[in-house]
Amino acid sequence: MKQRWGVIGLVAVISFLSGGWLLQRGVASDGNVYQQARLFDDVLGHVSTYYVDSIGETDLYQKATRGMLEQLKDPYSVLLTGDDYKSLTEQTSGNYAGLGIQIDVRDGWITVVAPLPETPAERAGIETGDQIIEVDGKSTEGWKNDEAVKALRGDPGSKVVITIRRAGITDPIKYRLTRAQIHMRSVPPGTLFDSGVGYISLNPVSETSAEELRQEIAAMKAKGMKSLIMDLRGNPGGLLDQGVKVADLFLDSRQEIVSTRGRARGSTKEFYDEARQAWPDLPIVVLVNDGTASAAEIIAGALQDHDRAVVVGAPTFGKGLVQTLFPLGEGIALKLTTARWYTPSGRTIQRIAKDEEDQAAQAAMAAIADTVPGAPDKESSDSALRERPIFHTDAGRVVRGGGGIVPDLVVRPDTLTVPEREFAKALGNALPQYRDALTSIALEAKKTHGVKSESFKVTPQMRQQVYERLSTRDVKVSLSIFNGAGPLIDEQLGYEVARYVFGRPAEFRRRATNDLQMQTAMGLLRKAQTPKELLGLARTNGSAATAQN
Repeated sequence: MKQRWGVIGLVAVISFLSGGWLLQRGVASDGNVYQQARLFDDVLGHVSTYYVDSIGETDLYQKATRGMLEQLKDPYSVLLTGDDYKSLTEQTSGNYAGLGIQIDVRDGWITVVAPLPETPAERAGIETGDQIIEVDGKSTEGWKNDEAVKALRGDPGSKVVITIRRAGITDPIKYRLTRAQIHMRSVPPGTLFDSGVGYISLNPVSETSAEELRQEIAAMKAKGMKSLIMDLRGNPGGLLDQGVKVADLFLDSRQEIVSTRGRARGSTKEFYDEARQAWPDLPIVVLVNDGTASAAEIIAGALQDHDRAVVVGAPTFGKGLVQTLFPLGEGIALKLTTARWYTPSGRTIQRIAKDEEDQAAQAAMAAIADTVPGAPDKESSDSALRERPIFHTDAGRVVRGGGGIVPDLVVRPDTLTVPEREFAKALGNALPQYRDALTSIALEAKKTHGVKSESFKVTPQMRQQVYERLSTRDVKVSLSIFNGAGPLIDEQLGYEVARYVFGRPAEFRRRATNDLQMQTAMGLLRKAQTPKELLGLARTNGSAATAQN
């Protein structure tokens, strides 16, 4: 009898200490943490034993882990494994093992957009426009991009044989290449325009971005660069510490770059510039759009708040959440949102939205609001920006908060005209065939050497070839609709021919002449001799835009 009462007493003590697990047959859905843990174990056990389909406990735990993260309603907090983890590592480091070729699918074949400098592909003589028709003896006809990437990449030192078809050469060419460690620069070589206006793009913000940018600016300065356009458009961000280091290049010691605010110890902190800037007299315009996000927004916000650069373009994406990567084992890591970040003036970068899709939709609408038929007119879109909370730069200029970075000069990109939209609608799902038609004409121009200068004009005859090649690909578009979109088709064909005949730099220079945001930046910098003059010009020339600021 004493032994029996002893067991009952022991159970009572244990159940008291464990929140009553052993005495409860059922568990309240809103019980304490111990009861919820018991509930989880009970549900897991029942699913494992009784569910109609057999699911191993390992799979159940994985599903439960991912389900927990999904319930956070935060698209940036995820468990990374396998290819996802590898992809993040490659993006943030800029390193992968392969041949060093930028590729795209054209006319059913893997086509070289450009070989990267100092890579096995460039050293072997691979050229822009080459069609990769075989990899290790396997035809690539009909391959998708991801299939080609998987086949071309591999361990450093491993061998691969590719067969290419080149315009102007009858027989295919075989290359026996050795894969190597490739570094994808986030800062490609810049371009120097007239009046000493230099252009440098940064995308993404990776492990070597700050050093690459420093080297490229120094090289451009040596060539005679007097002012800088730094293009952050389409930059999805990347590493926080590199965003800070990039901003550090242009600010002075002890100027705040960004602050983070979080709940865990160490997640609330301020980041300050550590060194004097090397180019204090260099006027800078930063280009942004709705694809500018995360660490790229930190850079733009810091330079704007300290009056170091004029920001031109469209309001940015508005991703102001800090993710911390927690390695959890071999090839697996937890990427978890741990803080929010704020610009030096106190603006939150994070755009208020229901989810990532809503966030992207808001950013896209802000980028084109006053130019899309049926969207709010310019006055109402300006009004929406004016309703954002007010903050001030070091010099007292008004900047707007409310998520994302609102440029000093809001210059929205050109949109399609009514005839051009009709052409796009008529194309429908035949866009790949349209791109193939453009590329085939470009490759023929390369083969025949019919285009002599990168400043060539697209002739009516060249445009007619596009129409004829669409027809041969069973794409039916009326001639009147096609001709109505003539300026757009000429522009796009011009880009394609410039790329494949003269190379990517020539294509970029051609695109720059039709880029309203680029032309606005260049117009400012051609007049400004100093950063102070540039800020003054932005105030004067941007009267319509400054109404939003």
